[in-house]
Amino acid sequence: MTENGGRQEYGDTPRVAVIVLNWNGKALTLDCVRSLLEVRTPNVEIVVVDNASTDGSVEAVREAFGDRITLIVNDDNLGFAEGNNQGIRHALERGAEFVLLLNNDTVVDPDLIDCMLRPFDANARVGVTGPKIYYYTPRDQIWSAGGEVYLWRGISRHIGIREKDRGQFDAQRDVDYVTGCALMASREVFESAGLLDPAYVAYYEDVDFCMRARRAGFRIVYVPDGMVWHKISSSTGGQMSRRKIVRKSKSTWRFFRRYARPWQWLTIPFFFAADVIRIIVLVVTGRIRNTEQS
Repeated sequence: MTENGGRQEYGDTPRVAVIVLNWNGKALTLDCVRSLLEVRTPNVEIVVVDNASTDGSVEAVREAFGDRITLIVNDDNLGFAEGNNQGIRHALERGAEFVLLLNNDTVVDPDLIDCMLRPFDANARVGVTGPKIYYYTPRDQIWSAGGEVYLWRGISRHIGIREKDRGQFDAQRDVDYVTGCALMASREVFESAGLLDPAYVAYYEDVDFCMRARRAGFRIVYVPDGMVWHKISSSTGGQMSRRKIVRKSKSTWRFFRRYARPWQWLTIPFFFAADVIRIIVLVVTGRIRNTEQS
């Protein structure tokens, strides 16, 4: 990498590492990696981090892809943040200039990485990019077109979620965060803002990371021509469980306790209370499963 008039120049083939975290998701991970092997961008390393799976994932990945990918196998489940951090450290030690975090329950467009790299070369302050993410079915229904954080309400949300894509989110723009489902960051961001925070057991690791990147002076950019399809239910946004609700509530509390200003806490409790009422209704109506079910 060289400097040119204050703009970072990464050359025609910057080194990119894609981190795919797996835990007992053999079929999903195999599909995800197959789509990554179709990506047209050169100089890309695919790193699968396995969090102590027991479903034969490790053996299946080795058999299917051999030395075309890097496989890191953990003896214990380290969770989302620290599992991804393992992959990030490996990538940075190997000289990666960019790291793409990608959920294993996704498939990607062959031009995804090229699209996500372009904003970095256009502006030196771009630190994180994220694509347009669709539901896997229907394939034209949006799951995320970037994200917004409302500190005074104590919430964050995906822009465009469940909307049919009619071109309303086709403009590249700065956003508060991009989801860790598909998040690309430059080496400089990790060196300035750090890695994902393992204090978040689940949820908000990505929002927190983007907040730290923004506070370090980097832009977070939504890139609409990069496309990913996410295998998650479009009707529910994903299966609900009491365990997931508890984890998300703890992470929400941690995030807003860290970033909300004292005057914003004048309104946050009212929105938290409304969310508690919504969860109670879901439990009573049977739309949230038992705690024992993950």
